[in-house]
Amino acid sequence: MDAANFLGCHSIRVNCFGEGTREEVAKAGTDGLHKLSEYAQTAGINVIVENHGGMSSDGQWLSGVITAVGMSNCGTLPDFGNFCIRREKGDMWESKCMEYYDRYKGVGELLPFAKGVSAKTYDFDEQGNCVETDYAKMMPIVKQAGYTGYIGIEYEGEKLSEPDGINATKKLLEKVAMG
Repeated sequence: MDAANFLGCHSIRVNCFGEGTREEVAKAGTDGLHKLSEYAQTAGINVIVENHGGMSSDGQWLSGVITAVGMSNCGTLPDFGNFCIRREKGDMWESKCMEYYDRYKGVGELLPFAKGVSAKTYDFDEQGNCVETDYAKMMPIVKQAGYTGYIGIEYEGEKLSEPDGINATKKLLEKVAMG
């Protein structure tokens, strides 16, 4: 927290994972986030939780945890591409996703607590649209929630170089904003 404050950051991003039932992990997550957010308040920093797999990618579950924390400096970082709630056994990032949460519903559930948004892309069609997320559908959800903060760009594709993927995502966001 102190380093984030020194650097002029408004937030730190954390994950909310754990072992146990949904209720047990929610209780532990609520407790840990509350303690972290109390300390963060002394440094003037927000603690934001990204939907980052497992239960945290269930928008209803994560918004319930944030509500239970009940602190204004504890919020979310909705990521358009992180809605895998169940993977095959094995390495979390390398194993195949077996069950997805509806990304549009999830972003809508997380936006009331958002202190940042992550516009993630992997691949684009010939018209420059993201093939995984319909940005013409997603961005109105963000706007209708009244969100006016930062939208970060996160390109994780393999077909474009990282700079080209970032620029393609920026161009898509600008196109959707003008439409």
